[in-house]
Amino acid sequence: MSEIRIRPLTSSPDIGAALRNILIETVAHGGSVSFMHPLSEKAAETFWSNALNAADRGERIILGAFDGDDLVGTVTLLLDLPPNQPHRAEIAKMMTRVRHRHRGIARALLREAERLAIARGRWLLVLDTAEDEGAAGLYERMGFKLTGLIPDYALKPHGGLTGTLIYWKRLQDVAPA
Repeated sequence: MSEIRIRPLTSSPDIGAALRNILIETVAHGGSVSFMHPLSEKAAETFWSNALNAADRGERIILGAFDGDDLVGTVTLLLDLPPNQPHRAEIAKMMTRVRHRHRGIARALLREAERLAIARGRWLLVLDTAEDEGAAGLYERMGFKLTGLIPDYALKPHGGLTGTLIYWKRLQDVAPA
């Protein structure tokens, strides 16, 4: 594995196809990222097309992790929040290709998302992850605090219910204005 590079993604046919493949692979391997298995190429393409359009409008930042020329991971920083929440952002759609897991890619993606959040005045991050087979351990190692569990929150990609764990992290000590 070469050095992993992290950068914001913009809309292009190659990026769209790579994101589609990561999403389909993640769902096929049980990743609870809002979709059911089998996930069609069309549904995955539509999701990422809409997400990349939102990124182009500045409503989110989609980060990609590259191993050479291969897109091997992604995370999204959601910025388009209500007017009374200009200080926070949400972490969503954390995914790493199966063959690249447990190599620090998700950690690197989160660090860059945190850096970009601070650069945009967002000092409070929130996220949720599946209770079953989610990334709770990673988030806790990265300093996120568990707020609670909502039982039976969503269907797992292959069926059956799972709860969701809600996390938050204050990126810097900032007193509200």
